[in-house]
Amino acid sequence: MNDERIILHSDCNCFYAAVEMLHNPELRDVPMAVGGDPEARHGIVLTANYIAKRRGVKTGMALWEARQACRDVVFVTPNYDEYIRFSRKARKIYGDYTDLVEPYGLDESWIDITDSKSMLGTSTGMTVAREISDRIKTELGITVSIGVSWNKIFAKFGSDYKKPDAITQISRENYKDILWTAPASDLLYVGRRTTAKLKKYGIITIGDIARADPEFLHQIFGKIGYVLSTFARGEDQTPVAAADDYAPVKSVGNSTTTPRDLVNDDDVRMVIYLLSESVAARLKENHFIGDVIGISIRDNGLYSFTRQHRVHIPTNISEEIAGYAWQLFKANYDWEHPIRSVGVRVSNLVPDTMPHQTDLFMREEVREKYLKADLAIEDIRRRFGYESVLRGLMYYDKALSGLDAKAEDHMIHPVGYFQNGVNCFKE
Repeated sequence: MNDERIILHSDCNCFYAAVEMLHNPELRDVPMAVGGDPEARHGIVLTANYIAKRRGVKTGMALWEARQACRDVVFVTPNYDEYIRFSRKARKIYGDYTDLVEPYGLDESWIDITDSKSMLGTSTGMTVAREISDRIKTELGITVSIGVSWNKIFAKFGSDYKKPDAITQISRENYKDILWTAPASDLLYVGRRTTAKLKKYGIITIGDIARADPEFLHQIFGKIGYVLSTFARGEDQTPVAAADDYAPVKSVGNSTTTPRDLVNDDDVRMVIYLLSESVAARLKENHFIGDVIGISIRDNGLYSFTRQHRVHIPTNISEEIAGYAWQLFKANYDWEHPIRSVGVRVSNLVPDTMPHQTDLFMREEVREKYLKADLAIEDIRRRFGYESVLRGLMYYDKALSGLDAKAEDHMIHPVGYFQNGVNCFKE
């Protein structure tokens, strides 16, 4: 069909591990995993190289579990700023072929080349995929697996089908042989619970989902039942979003388990400012702003909660982030127990070049002063160290203020498939 879409899904193989091995070649020949804090012995495996994977190390494992699976595994603390930099470089290569490039996290992107100039002449989706694969390998030093199909779901399946450094085409001619015979769990949005529930009704493969009555799936799963049916049948028509429509991650945050329990408002306020400064610095380094501010609190009685609040204007200014986070804390905690852990995050991110509506009741010149102060402080700290400039409230308790929050647990979360709220159903 001449008018059929041509969608690629490019997935960087073992992305975080690949970037680390590129910078540290000695890690290429040993089992290695990225994630957590090896010194503090907490956290999970974010990814592992293929040597570690063959020995049983899996994404999502606790570090101690990974050590049990592979005694000589080498743990590397994640360097998100570097991963974001490589992610941008990869998307820049994709952008040479089309402006329809939609990130799905840092390491994956959908690429719609249907109307691309690169498709003129005798080029096909497979030839463009091979060219992109070669360029990523040559220009970035890492590899990708690419799926080629007429819709986003099948293209993603193709990129997962063969790894590493592979290209798979899921076509009208072969999708029933390749995709429908695969386990139901291989379909996007079919997790462990959904798989177990499908199995109860004898639905084992993706083909079983496709052949099932959509109304029956709707009775079992609600609206997601229609979604699964649409996905399995290859009828998803979700468009690939234009480049820079949104950020490749949905939130950036920092959390810390404090060196002592926090026992009053002053303690918490100090830690919130520390974390907010680190989050603001990360956002500015990677050119993001966000309009949802969130906190997470865990006390020494093991009670924990998260709260978030949407603000009028997207921000990456530490004073604003801390102010909103402090308001959330005051409104939601009554000091039944001392606090052990605090987290601050900013979500619903967009590039900082994205235009936004200003607030008539907020003085922009004040925001500009706060932003300039942030930039000056961050520059001084880069040159002379974190403690070269501190807020006055940090001198209240040197044990707490001595935390370099930017070096603490850094959280970064990819966007979801339905981030833009688009309709995935065929009309």
